[in-house]
Amino acid sequence: MTLLSSALLATAALMFAAVSQAGEEATPKIDQTSLLKRIDSKDASMVILDVRSPEEFAKGHVPGAINIPHTHLPARISEVADAGDKDIVIYCATGIRSEQSVHRLRENGFTRLLHLDGDMKAWEEKKRPLTK
Repeated sequence: MTLLSSALLATAALMFAAVSQAGEEATPKIDQTSLLKRIDSKDASMVILDVRSPEEFAKGHVPGAINIPHTHLPARISEVADAGDKDIVIYCATGIRSEQSVHRLRENGFTRLLHLDGDMKAWEEKKRPLTK
């Protein structure tokens, strides 16, 4: 492969990546302190969605969270159907399942989506309150 063809291939790959990401907007983050304030004030304008497994959820979750594992979300989307006019705060262990869930929720018309900054890993590291 010549240097020119390598450069063209690299340029094409970068352009493809940029086009692929352009259609998917970044999910706004909510920091832990802001979420805690909303939980403490019993803010009814949000739903907290834990998309980890039931076993992970049982070991400890953000107070007030509901659990719909990311793999079950397509079949259980009706459980959050009435949250269309609320902020949906989504988290998992590290962020990968959260972003997959955000994508699925966007496909179903949800727009008020927030990703918990740092997910459960950071929540536990900062010794935030857990419900078991």
